[in-house]
Amino acid sequence: MNYRFQKHFTPEEATAMLPELRGWLAQLKGFREQIERDDKRLTSLQGPGHDLGGDLVNQWVRAVAGLQTTLGEFARRGILIKDLERGLVDFPALIGGKEVFLCWEEDEETVEFWHDLDAGYGGREKI
Repeated sequence: MNYRFQKHFTPEEATAMLPELRGWLAQLKGFREQIERDDKRLTSLQGPGHDLGGDLVNQWVRAVAGLQTTLGEFARRGILIKDLERGLVDFPALIGGKEVFLCWEEDEETVEFWHDLDAGYGGREKI
């Protein structure tokens, strides 16, 4: 059978990853906030007579690199971030031989919901 995703998670495998995912989500939010702050400062410095080099640019570059590295942790494992603000994450899974997403939101203790690949959050059902 042809599946869209190579890796599929069980609810137990996905739940076991939650402590790590929570850390990565916190890192992503921190990097995003840093990038937004630095963007505002850099924008205000764009003009004649201003030097855009130095510590501010280096800080921005480190935040972008950190964001990309952390996003890579999700991508390498085949885990999809659906909404960073809410901490909404989907794990490819198989239920009854059908490819679906296990759906988890950051404030949930375990992974206990799923939805069809094209249904989204509104189609969530209890496992």
